[in-house]
Amino acid sequence: MSFNSWANSILKKTTWVDMALIKISAATFALMVAKLWEPLLSLDWYWYAIIFVLAAIKPMYQALK
Repeated sequence: MSFNSWANSILKKTTWVDMALIKISAATFALMVAKLWEPLLSLDWYWYAIIFVLAAIKPMYQALK
């Protein structure tokens, strides 16, 4: 069984609540890393916007395709 088929079989078992909890835990982990590693928070706001846009391109393309 390949990793993709294994991951898809796991995702089919999740509900929207599970997905929301995963998002919350990922956001909380990112905040914890930012709190522990202060140079991360010293970037200007537009760097975060660029990272956001670059990270959102592929999922948005797949959703709107």
